[in-house]
Amino acid sequence: MKKNGTSKGWGAMPVLLAALLLALPAAAFGAEAVPADATAWWIWPLLLLVVTFVMGIVAVLGGVGGGVLYVPIIGGFFPFHIDFVRGAGLLVALSGALAAGPGLLKANLASLRLAIPVALVASSCAIVGAMFGLALPAHIVKLLLGVTILGIVVIMFTAKKSDCPDVPKADALSSALGIYGIYQGPDKTFDWKIHRTIPGLLTFIIIGVMAGMFGLGAGWANVPVLNLMMGAPLKISVATSKFLLSITDTSAAWVYLNNGAVIPMLVAPSLIGIMLGSFVGVRILKVAKPSFIRWMVIGILAFAGSKSLYDGIKAMNAPAKPAVQHTQEASHGK
Repeated sequence: MKKNGTSKGWGAMPVLLAALLLALPAAAFGAEAVPADATAWWIWPLLLLVVTFVMGIVAVLGGVGGGVLYVPIIGGFFPFHIDFVRGAGLLVALSGALAAGPGLLKANLASLRLAIPVALVASSCAIVGAMFGLALPAHIVKLLLGVTILGIVVIMFTAKKSDCPDVPKADALSSALGIYGIYQGPDKTFDWKIHRTIPGLLTFIIIGVMAGMFGLGAGWANVPVLNLMMGAPLKISVATSKFLLSITDTSAAWVYLNNGAVIPMLVAPSLIGIMLGSFVGVRILKVAKPSFIRWMVIGILAFAGSKSLYDGIKAMNAPAKPAVQHTQEASHGK
């Protein structure tokens, strides 16, 4: 009886949080002296809740992280400063990773031996990327974000996957670090190992910088490197990548938080919408056609990336604004 009551209480939490968010006065978010002709402050959180709900569904169906959809779409079509969007994007990706990480480790899918050296490199570089991104003018960030998103589209369009890559022999570094394991699949059980460890770790330097700079999370890049370059089984790569986000995104998120680039008006409805959408997406996944969803995600990312690239080019001649502005200005698109 107690268990049912607890589950009902947790089920009501998103609704209560949304009601609390919309009930708070605008001053709670620093939106003072709002012009009379400005859009009501609560319209944007409400619209954000709806959009991220749909985004959560699409992310699950498309097999991509919420951050890679969140930053280009919200940054391109909502009047929030790009720094605040990137900070919220990291927290969106982080929330999903924290929810999934313990279960993946318990199920022996995420490899801690593989994750620790990769996380050390990626999280350190994510901090550097976050600091570098906050120092850049907003239009430069949007320009680079557009190029990056379109690059992700190309990767998704051409990427191949291998369930069980052929690794004839583990290299010296992976052997010294003890990076190996036993994969227990539904059909067979086998020992796995990795190779090309040094090129893989060097690649994660770039991935970490990009994850911190753009707030995208890095699942779109982690899996191909772990699977195709380093030779980990696909399920091990996917699970380890998800666990990695809980370390990499935490490091970068602290930089944004410390610089004041995280605001409740943006983060709260985003997290609620993504979580609720993910729950619905898991149910729809049973009947959805994967090929159609994949092409839909590619199309959305191509459109959002093009919009970000266009905005960056358009603003090239505009006067540069400080990287992190006052919350009032960012919240009203100034």
